[in-house]
Amino acid sequence: MAKEKTNYVCSECGGTSAKWLGKCPSCGAWNTLIEQVAASAAGPANNRFGTQFAALGGTAELAVLSEIEASDVDRTPTGIDELDRVWGGGVVPGGVTLIGGDPGIGKSTLLLQAVDALQRAGHNALYVTGEESGAQVALRSRRLGLERSQVQVLPEIQLEKIIATLDAHRPAIAVIDSIQTVYSDQLTSAPGSVAQVRECAAHLTRFAKASGTAIVLVGHVTKEGALAGPRVLEHMVDTVLYFEGDTHSTFRLVRAIKNRFGAVNEIGVFAMTERGLKGVSNPSAIFLSQHTEPVPGSVVMVTLEGTRPMLVEIQALVDNGGPSPRRLSVGLDRDRLAMLLAVLHRHAGVACMDQDVFVNAVGGVRITEPAADLAVMLAITSSLRGKPLPKGFIAFGEVGLAGEVRPAPRGQERLKEAAKLGFSVAVVPKANAPKKGSKEIEGLTIHAVERVEEAMDVVRRLD
Repeated sequence: MAKEKTNYVCSECGGTSAKWLGKCPSCGAWNTLIEQVAASAAGPANNRFGTQFAALGGTAELAVLSEIEASDVDRTPTGIDELDRVWGGGVVPGGVTLIGGDPGIGKSTLLLQAVDALQRAGHNALYVTGEESGAQVALRSRRLGLERSQVQVLPEIQLEKIIATLDAHRPAIAVIDSIQTVYSDQLTSAPGSVAQVRECAAHLTRFAKASGTAIVLVGHVTKEGALAGPRVLEHMVDTVLYFEGDTHSTFRLVRAIKNRFGAVNEIGVFAMTERGLKGVSNPSAIFLSQHTEPVPGSVVMVTLEGTRPMLVEIQALVDNGGPSPRRLSVGLDRDRLAMLLAVLHRHAGVACMDQDVFVNAVGGVRITEPAADLAVMLAITSSLRGKPLPKGFIAFGEVGLAGEVRPAPRGQERLKEAAKLGFSVAVVPKANAPKKGSKEIEGLTIHAVERVEEAMDVVRRLD
């Protein structure tokens, strides 16, 4: 009997190698090559390339862009406001969503609540579970208080059977939990391999586009926090959502990384309760510490997550360091912290060379926009001087290497959100201050600055 031919496939990019290597020659990842049986040239798996890259919709005639009718996409709200916000208003017929997150963070819980809400609104919903039995899903629904739910449940992992069921029932929405457990008989590799994940996702995406069924794929994540499987998986789908948050905390964030039907970087904030995930209508409250009196090293900033302005507290602690002072940031870019310390020394005369500097964004939120620069610098200065900033103080603005304070996008919305929540003093870039002749923001005293030195002078006058 002839020995089966094997090759090595990278679990990150899907690249192949004839022999095992420590480093993938295609993407450069280490220890990702996995041995698998090579598909026979005459076997059915040889046809997968013809189906995988087939058109997702029907064939159409050549058309001029300006003559194509552009119509808004109809959406079906789930009734869970925070989830609808991230989705861009609701579920899109024929849309494919990939949602990932750490184990136990609440992916299955939220999706079960969503499909139950859609079913109660009169939409046919199907929940395909490959990781749990039907009894386990029913037990979860009882814990969530979803009594007498009419959601259809299919415990199945074979792709052909799943698609046959979808074709027979044509639900409005179908959840596949998870895509890593689904396998196709046309491939010889094991479930969860690069080829299986890629092929199964391509078939399900093609079915969604042809039938109009909205499909949600649950994806596993690696230890680094990225979605497991080939990166092409994220390119295939219409929307990519990430579940964020500490499993030891009651709060969860759902962030849109990609959305062909809505804005990206939108977030939904949820609180984990005994009855499942509940939306948080005022997320600024969870990102602010409850200080009875102002404390040194604490500054509130207004950040933008998609279209939503949110108030987040930035905390800094400056302490005596040893020969090698530490710079540590949680929720903020560490390299940007080192740059801000250099700007602070060069342009404002505040030296922290021999000090340990720790910066934290309260509530476990991650801030990626540079508008946090000014708040971070003021928090560090406040901690170093040991003097708190006045009550009701906020700041935002990007800081450049030359010491200039650059404007942040949609500054007026940030200021209005701060005034609405009772803040009274703001230090902002000059370009974000209300223009002369425009309506002032009631209850908010705005100090417009152009450079870091001006911001430091304003803060010292406010002491």
